[in-house]
Amino acid sequence: MEIQGKVFIVTGAASGLGEGTARMLAAKGGRVVVADMQVDKGEAVARDIGGAFVKCDVSNEADAQAVVATAVAMGKLMGLVNCAGIAPAEKTVGKNGPHVLASFQKCITVNLIGSFNMIRLCADAMAKNEPEATGERGVLISTASVAAYDGQMGQAAYSASKGGIVGMTLPIARDLARNGIRNMTIAPGIFGTPMLFGMPQEVQDALAANVPFPSRLGTPQDYAKLAIHIFENDMLNGEVIRLDGAIRLAPR
Repeated sequence: MEIQGKVFIVTGAASGLGEGTARMLAAKGGRVVVADMQVDKGEAVARDIGGAFVKCDVSNEADAQAVVATAVAMGKLMGLVNCAGIAPAEKTVGKNGPHVLASFQKCITVNLIGSFNMIRLCADAMAKNEPEATGERGVLISTASVAAYDGQMGQAAYSASKGGIVGMTLPIARDLARNGIRNMTIAPGIFGTPMLFGMPQEVQDALAANVPFPSRLGTPQDYAKLAIHIFENDMLNGEVIRLDGAIRLAPR
């Protein structure tokens, strides 16, 4: 796929991995719809990159439909990058009793159902595209996590939500093969995002030191470079790629 002139939706694009990806797509000539709940930051990113901002709760059907409608009005929608998500930490049974069911449900709703909501609506729009020379009509990328495989203590909800994204990667790719739409997932390791930067510096340093090589935190640019490659390499389909510097998470 040629990035130049195509339209891309990036959720969670007001910060972190989503912002890095939105900026890199725009730098390569893509037209980007910034979808996020953070209005001020999202509008600022959209202004910087010459894109459009839409306030969006990815788990809300009407919000997601509005994002897709905005993208289609801008041109040929060829890409989605799902970066919106939350990361609660709560043990199955803790000092105050059992895991709060509502927090588990919210994590699944935002991370898993939200990702699928965006996938299904974008795929429906992409299926109407004239195919590229490669025969493809669009590419979908979702964000899982190494926690889908190496979930730590307190990550039952988060790991379940990300494991669901891993689990649906191949069947969605198979569903959409006849439409010429590819579906991929990236599973990042320990990345420097606003969520992590809220931790004490010594904690950040310890986490970075645990990465075998390179022994540093991943960056939004690392993630964005892989997303760009997935868009451009039409043989990548139905797979989850760990982007983690070979780390395997310890129990805690």
